[in-house]
Amino acid sequence: MKPAKIAVICIAALAAIGLALVVRAMGSPGREPATASAAVEARPMAKVLVAARDLEAGRRLADADLSWKDWPAEELNPLFITDGSTPPPAKPEGAAAENAAVDAKGEQSREQARAHAVERALKAAAELNGPGAKSDYIGAVVREPILAGEPIVARKIVRAGDSGYMAAYLEPGTRAMAIRVNVETAAGGFILPGDRVDVLMTREIKNNDSGAGPRFTTATIMRNMKVLAIDQTTRAAEDEKAVVGATATLAVSERDAELLALARSEGDLSLVLRSYADTAGPSGHVPGAVRRGGERTGAVVKVYRGGDAQEVATP
Repeated sequence: MKPAKIAVICIAALAAIGLALVVRAMGSPGREPATASAAVEARPMAKVLVAARDLEAGRRLADADLSWKDWPAEELNPLFITDGSTPPPAKPEGAAAENAAVDAKGEQSREQARAHAVERALKAAAELNGPGAKSDYIGAVVREPILAGEPIVARKIVRAGDSGYMAAYLEPGTRAMAIRVNVETAAGGFILPGDRVDVLMTREIKNNDSGAGPRFTTATIMRNMKVLAIDQTTRAAEDEKAVVGATATLAVSERDAELLALARSEGDLSLVLRSYADTAGPSGHVPGAVRRGGERTGAVVKVYRGGDAQEVATP
């Protein structure tokens, strides 16, 4: 066989072997995808407090309105509320970096930069908002609408004790008005925020007969009124059975606020606790119970009994 033919055959054999190796390399799974998949699986996650449903402004948050959602730690916003269960990722060891191959140094630098970014995000979140339990936000009032799955942030809710809480908690068309109370005029302290009460007014009746002693009258002027707070307590503790305070804040309408202010100047006010089974009735002022501008708010009928005239207010 001629040397030229032998050379051609050798070159062809080498080319066939090389092609086979290339096809084998292309058909077999590489290590890089597995490494990338492992990196994705090991991605640090944090738990962020989000809305479990659409929340409208003025809504008081309940347990069912909130939930924890897994969130990539490197994408945390400092304003998000976390549960604090995800620690900052550990920094790569210097010895491992020195022993790493030259082609792995770039990847290690990127991982280290990402770790520093995650650490800064978690630290900023802890400083601005801090981790907390879901129960810390139950009872808060929504200030701005929040969509389902949207993280809860401080500017969109108002917690009890924060400025603006009462204004956010009030229903449209209602006002908050405080009256002085004590243990005797507030049912011994058993009136708690959220209860319903009647307001009684006791006043002295002026008598032109100087020989007669003082006379007093008592009437219900407001009924089925909602108690918003006792002093600055807007929500009683679970194990708290009584709250003793100097003021009680009631939810009233604009007209009821005027009548209540007038009644407060005319006599002494007392709160009467209503049963939970007796809160479905009408609420507001009792017509004719408070004089306004020298006249009663409702019609007045004179009833004569045994020669004595008595004024009776009608609704």
